[in-house]
Amino acid sequence: MGRIIANEPELAAVVRAMHTVAVVGIKDGQRDPLEPAYSIPRMLAESGRTVIGINPRYPEALGQPNLASVAELAQTVDVLDVFRRIDALPELADQLLALPPETRPRLVWFQSGIRDDAVAARLVAGGMDVVQDHCLGVYAQRYR
Repeated sequence: MGRIIANEPELAAVVRAMHTVAVVGIKDGQRDPLEPAYSIPRMLAESGRTVIGINPRYPEALGQPNLASVAELAQTVDVLDVFRRIDALPELADQLLALPPETRPRLVWFQSGIRDDAVAARLVAGGMDVVQDHCLGVYAQRYR
């Protein structure tokens, strides 16, 4: 069973331990290279982490092909970073819970402004840790 992570020492530990990050809703940076859905994954990649983009609207980002959905994840990732609207979270949870347990992300991170306690509870029951309403970019810079 997973857990909700919300305190500073646990957030720091997550960021320091993450090596592979999948980003749901990644952008390609063409229209706005400062947009968080592009700039944060770029910063993570530049810091040596493996970034896997997931967005059916963009065939690639950061010079790598994107997956069309989380169903295409073939490996466990340390963190699944979510840049999606709140109303998209129940469907995302369905997709994550449909993955074989051995390929589910260890932690699902909802970016700033993204919070759904019911979805978080479902993910926790499915064995994933969850962070809600925190900017991964801020923590990745703070705890390199």
